[in-house]
Amino acid sequence: MAKSRIEVPHEAEVRSCAQAVQVFLTSGSHLLTHADWGCKDGKHSAWLVVEADSKEEARYRVPPAYRANSMITELNAFSMEEIESILSYHQK
Repeated sequence: MAKSRIEVPHEAEVRSCAQAVQVFLTSGSHLLTHADWGCKDGKHSAWLVVEADSKEEARYRVPPAYRANSMITELNAFSMEEIESILSYHQK
């Protein structure tokens, strides 16, 4: 399974923030407890990191009302060998 980062934006109004939190809570408390929110810093989004077999599977972790606007990024890590290979390729 791959790790994916999901960004779930919502409107910048206090009511929209409260509504997003409520939707996450009623969709399953695990969503709310695993989400990080940027609202207090002016970035009106929630972020989740999930394990899923595909971007579509990751998208289905988002409450239906927010799926269409969610952005999914598959995450990866690099081994030292991969980094060395990339650097040597670009230094030619």
